[in-house]
Amino acid sequence: MPIVSDPGDSGGPEERPRFRDEPEGRGAQEPAPAPAPTPAPEGDKGKKRAGRDLRAAIGVGLGLGVVILASLFLYKPVFVGVIVVAVVVGLWELTSRLNERKGIRAPLVPLAVGGAAMVVAGYVRGAEGAWVAVALTALAVLVWRMTEPPADYLRDVTAGVFAAFYVPFLATFVALMLAADDGPWRVLTFLILTVVSDTGAYAVGWRFGTHKLAPRISPGKTREGLAGAVAFAMAAGALCTQFMIDDGSWWQGLLLGLAVAITATLGDLGESMMKRDLGIKDMGTLLPGHGGIMDRLDSLLPTAPVVWLLFVVFVGAG
Repeated sequence: MPIVSDPGDSGGPEERPRFRDEPEGRGAQEPAPAPAPTPAPEGDKGKKRAGRDLRAAIGVGLGLGVVILASLFLYKPVFVGVIVVAVVVGLWELTSRLNERKGIRAPLVPLAVGGAAMVVAGYVRGAEGAWVAVALTALAVLVWRMTEPPADYLRDVTAGVFAAFYVPFLATFVALMLAADDGPWRVLTFLILTVVSDTGAYAVGWRFGTHKLAPRISPGKTREGLAGAVAFAMAAGALCTQFMIDDGSWWQGLLLGLAVAITATLGDLGESMMKRDLGIKDMGTLLPGHGGIMDRLDSLLPTAPVVWLLFVVFVGAG
């Protein structure tokens, strides 16, 4: 899962909280002028600060990486279980924040059960099995919500169906990748490219970023950061596809890396917009230095179906 991201998800109006990548103090309205800053040591002049606990973020990221790699290459069904756990926790975070901030009661039980079924069905029965699980999950959400008073029924079931598609359905494409003969390598390539894209955006944007990419959504993200994401992801894609994917070629990896950089950025922006609408900094607090599971899935979820499709087009379903 991505360890770092393009900095600067700063809040808008003063009533909104600071977001995870916002440097300390930005966007806050002080009642009185702050005291003059103490001059920095000569060696620190001109340096930028990341504004987040990188030590904790890197430690948690490495721990997650060990779990992912061990389950991915030792026994495929164990990795399916890892996907299911991430989906269920992500759904819990999303529905909890919707209820806390907007009073939207998307039913968690049918979403969690249906989400797990989607992932397993996708791995065992392919895309057709996943679609059947999606339809049954949507039906279960509609019926489950009928056990409560009818007020806000349409709002709650709409949010529930959205959650079903946003989290477990998109995650199911990781299980579809895994089902191929070289599935672990496809999944590893998908994860590497998303991490590299995220890291490239952070590094280049932090050092050279001056032109805002989407200031109303994520004021800290820059065009330079996006260019860094594209360059890093395309280079990594060429290497991974050439040496890790059966019948893969470097030029396919270039296209794959370009697609990953775009979808990962859009996914990050999409969740940033949701969090601004909810008025929260992170979706959860489960992962020190990262926020919640959903704060790590934001780039991965929309990227998974695109990577799966390109692998099918380039080298077949496997």
